Amino acid sequence: MIKVLIVDDEPNIIMSLEFLIKKIGYEVYIARDGSEAMTIVESEKPEIVILDIMMPFVDGYEVCEYIKRKNRRTKVIFLSAKDKEADIQKGYDAGADLYITKPFSTKHLVNKVKELAIELIE
Repeated sequence: MIKVLIVDDEPNIIMSLEFLIKKIGYEVYIARDGSEAMTIVESEKPEIVILDIMMPFVDGYEVCEYIKRKNRRTKVIFLSAKDKEADIQKGYDAGADLYITKPFSTKHLVNKVKELAIELIE
């Protein structure tokens, strides 16, 4: 079963994404800040991480770099309100596989998660 870690400090985003990702049959883990995310990456080894950038303690860029150092195959989707070209480029430079700006389409995000899961299986 594909493990997905959702990392965001906004409860509404966590609740809706958790529901949608579980609905497609994936196992879901939740982190509300970067430090918690890194702990879960260590213990659960998720295949896909949906990651906010602006969070308490450790920002998403640092978490992404940490994840990619641990396992290059882990897919990282940034989900962020930071929509400037420089922010997006910094996300890809940190190792992101995809960068989606907020506000976002949940349907689009779920489809992208499914696509990344298929890449992992192949």
